[in-house]
Amino acid sequence: MSQLRFLTDEDFNEDIVEGVFRREPAIEFLAVRDVDLRGRPDGDVLEYGATHGLVLLSHDVNTMRGHAYERVRSNRPMPGLFIVRQHIPVGPVIESLILLWSASDAEEWEGHVGFLPL
Repeated sequence: MSQLRFLTDEDFNEDIVEGVFRREPAIEFLAVRDVDLRGRPDGDVLEYGATHGLVLLSHDVNTMRGHAYERVRSNRPMPGLFIVRQHIPVGPVIESLILLWSASDAEEWEGHVGFLPL
């Protein structure tokens, strides 16, 4: 069993990440821009997450979800994708991320595509 770790998509709301860090600084976040994936196709971002065991957090409802489902259909690793709609208040999303991190293991989210807040 391994600890849940997150990869944030290019335009992911930094207020969410900062809010989680204030409450639980042990949660690991890696940003797409920090690993030279800025501007890369969604498939590349999902591949990076799969290679490094990172659950992806994204606001991209339209295309990221389709790429994630394609990975699942083709039996390729997909450690999880959580989509946060752009105009959702950040508080419930922060609470959901802390809950996910504290109450589950990374392996539980393999192949899962879902929305936050829970």
